[in-house]
Amino acid sequence: MIPFDLVVVGGGAAGFMTAVTAAENGVKRIIILEGSAKLMEKVRISGGGRCNVTNASWIPNELAENYPRGGIKLLESFNRFAAGDVFDWFEKRGLKLKIEDDNRVFPISDSSLDVISCLKKNAITKGVEISTKFFVKEIFKTPDNFFNLINSEKDSIIAKNIVLSTGGHPSGHKLAKSIGHSIVKTVPSLFTFTTKENKLNECSGVSIKNIDLEIQLNNKSFKNRGDLLITHWGFSGPAVLKLSSIAARELFEQKYKCKLIIKWSDLEYEELKEKINNLKLNNGKLNLINLRPLPLLTKRLWVFLLNKMNINKDKKWADLLANEREIMINSLLKDKYIISSKGPFGEEFVTSGGVSINEVDFKSMESLICPGLFFSGEILNVDGITGGFNFQHCWTSGWLAGKAVSKLFNKVTNQ
Repeated sequence: MIPFDLVVVGGGAAGFMTAVTAAENGVKRIIILEGSAKLMEKVRISGGGRCNVTNASWIPNELAENYPRGGIKLLESFNRFAAGDVFDWFEKRGLKLKIEDDNRVFPISDSSLDVISCLKKNAITKGVEISTKFFVKEIFKTPDNFFNLINSEKDSIIAKNIVLSTGGHPSGHKLAKSIGHSIVKTVPSLFTFTTKENKLNECSGVSIKNIDLEIQLNNKSFKNRGDLLITHWGFSGPAVLKLSSIAARELFEQKYKCKLIIKWSDLEYEELKEKINNLKLNNGKLNLINLRPLPLLTKRLWVFLLNKMNINKDKKWADLLANEREIMINSLLKDKYIISSKGPFGEEFVTSGGVSINEVDFKSMESLICPGLFFSGEILNVDGITGGFNFQHCWTSGWLAGKAVSKLFNKVTNQ
């Protein structure tokens, strides 16, 4: 059996980037093994079918700040292949991209199928073989130091180098562990919050920009500022998703029960107190429902908050009692909700956990335990916040792994 120069286990974003990069840099016999019947399924459904390819965060240091797990290790990778490089890579291969107002990058066509087509076309053009329904169950080293990959049907493939790009699927972690790697337990990341707050669902669909949020659990505090979306089950939006990512492991340990504090105003206590006192003095004839103290509060949200404060929405500002003003100020600065669980689904199916990053060289994505074994994508204990950052890590790690394998291949070929 003639060994493949590279076998990529996993036909997702990172796997295809690895294979295409290796092929473009001289590696000859490459095959992608996908356990399911479909290729790049996460790419297809991501971003509501649009695929948030990356984020226009061009400076590596700033890019790395968007990963709760990865840290300095990712900086090594991004200094070699960052968001701007990804943008150029796809455009040079026929996929036109656009940058939206929030810096998220999408195909101009708004179709994830075009991202898939670009990767598949470039892989096939370069001679990469693709095999679906090949579920790798076991990997071991042969006496001549090659890798033997055996699937669930007992078929085997021999490889000189392998890249594990199986995403967050347990099978990839099991394979990595069998070769000697440590696995950090996977837990969900990027999810919404559920609360049983009475009548909050009446505000479903309300979106507020640039809100300060804080969650408190197990004597720890996590904060973030961003856009908030109220849903029929609780809270969502970029601010919540980032918070869930930052505190993913602590939230898992506490079974997703915590206290959420929302600061509805940028004003501090004395400033807000003065503003409310001025409304009482200068707009006393107006009902509370008809004059909101903060422009960002929609009418539905303001009525909900008044009900939560037990203040009559039809009361005139002039009739607002001193204790009611105090309640209003405190509620607008520290509005508290009990979070009872995660939302009904995760955003982009991201997990925290995976192969320990201390066992991988982030300059090449090669295992520090087993030469010839590489990793790319979400199989590693790296995860980013929402906004294209998780795909960015897939592209970067895949590119680095592909380049590293090609360097090994060309060195052997030229000897």
